[in-house]
Amino acid sequence: MNDVRNIIPSIKYAHEAGMISQCALSITHSPIHTVEYYTKMALELIENGADEICIKDMAGIGRPRTLGKIVSNIKKAYPEIPIQYHSHAGPGFSVASILEVCDAGCDYIDVGMEPLSWGTGHADLLTVQAMLKDAGYQVPDINMSAYMKVRSMIQEFSDDFLGLYISPKNRLMNSLLIGPGLPGGMMGSLMADLEINLETINKGRAKKNEQPLTQDDLLIKLFDEVAYVWPRVGYPPLVTPFSQYVKNLALMNVMQMLKGKERWSMIADDIWDMILGKAGRLPGELAPEIIEKAKAEGREFFNGNPQDNYPDALDKYRKLMNEKHWEVGESDEELFEYAMHPAQYEAYRSGKAKVEFLADVAKRKGEKEKSAAGSPAGATAGSFTFPTTPQQLSVDVNGELYRVTVAFGDTANSGSAPVATPAHVPAAPVVSGAAASGDGEELLSPLEGKFFLVKSTSDTPVKVGDTVKKGQTVCYIEAMKTYNAVSAESDGVVTSISFVPGDAVSEDDVLMTIK
Repeated sequence: MNDVRNIIPSIKYAHEAGMISQCALSITHSPIHTVEYYTKMALELIENGADEICIKDMAGIGRPRTLGKIVSNIKKAYPEIPIQYHSHAGPGFSVASILEVCDAGCDYIDVGMEPLSWGTGHADLLTVQAMLKDAGYQVPDINMSAYMKVRSMIQEFSDDFLGLYISPKNRLMNSLLIGPGLPGGMMGSLMADLEINLETINKGRAKKNEQPLTQDDLLIKLFDEVAYVWPRVGYPPLVTPFSQYVKNLALMNVMQMLKGKERWSMIADDIWDMILGKAGRLPGELAPEIIEKAKAEGREFFNGNPQDNYPDALDKYRKLMNEKHWEVGESDEELFEYAMHPAQYEAYRSGKAKVEFLADVAKRKGEKEKSAAGSPAGATAGSFTFPTTPQQLSVDVNGELYRVTVAFGDTANSGSAPVATPAHVPAAPVVSGAAASGDGEELLSPLEGKFFLVKSTSDTPVKVGDTVKKGQTVCYIEAMKTYNAVSAESDGVVTSISFVPGDAVSEDDVLMTIK
């Protein structure tokens, strides 16, 4: 949040561990985020012991002259403090910004290389090196033999699997990104999310005999909504996770309004924590409509130290790892990963995540080969014949046998990730808009994502037979790095739960039934 109360403690922790503390200023462009704002922040961090400063221009949205002034102000006050500049190339400012910050005294520049440079990545190494050398700077020479070898390696793993998850538009620079100011890394996941959301939106529009939207139509609606949402939620810096929160909130608003529902009708708990000040002080003021909604839902604003909201939980997770006979890893990094992302870490350690990933890669490769061959589902592309129905495969991971369901082409599950279950357990059916077993009212998924009963290991999941109240959170859909709470729509007893934690679900899938 650019709240120094969240950053200063880490300076002390780094020094206690014998490390260098480099503190980052998360750059964005707004009436709040001025040269004076960032200069004050940098000087306060240095006064509290920061050894280096990083100008983290995560969206490449910083204006060149503004960035140069920030660097110049820091160097005037503390000429001995190293400064690093980190920027993505997306909106097109990055090369000009690099020259400006170097003229102001910047010491290090982050660069990328083909095929990952430009677009939503860094400016390219060759371009930056040539520009700075021409400007009279001392820059290292480039070993072109090594450069070409690494370039080939990157291309190899892009062809192998990474390219299956990257939109071709990620490779393009786009001045439309100046408006929303969204970071490059997040734009990559956004393009993938939009493909899924667009399919859902157009299914709904088709039912109402409305013309389908294109991805560009949806992208413009989203960018316009980001511009509406961002100032109204206090101008949080658009860096992970807050950029995802702003984008997710904007996307939810767009999707809900396209369905005829109200704006702000679905706000995830993590986003509420940001709005309420639990993660840190927002740079700007909240809009009255947001304050009124918070009060209507009985939510309380937090004005204390945000660090108080995040007590040390490592002992709890260390106990869990001991019980599971898991190694905490060198410097406790495995322990820390478990504490940060418990559900994802358990899926990783069990092998379930790997199986689902390998199956999804196989599915995407098959669909890509089919598309390249221009053949219909079930036809032969090269030497591979594509099945017209979902196929079950058995995969061995660390001695544990898993059964994986993989669907190719236009099937009921083509929008979902593969489902993996231990082979000795009967595979649960993937429910896609169909009624689940169990009497009662169907609780439908409000969006695509992954199903979880809880978002923390300290929470107690509901189970079949439990009595629940209307409005009670009974499960979560994890999408776009946020957990979206799903509440019971009536009092009753849970009669069935259709998915296991971690399963992929589509919008309107039956999550559970309540009678």
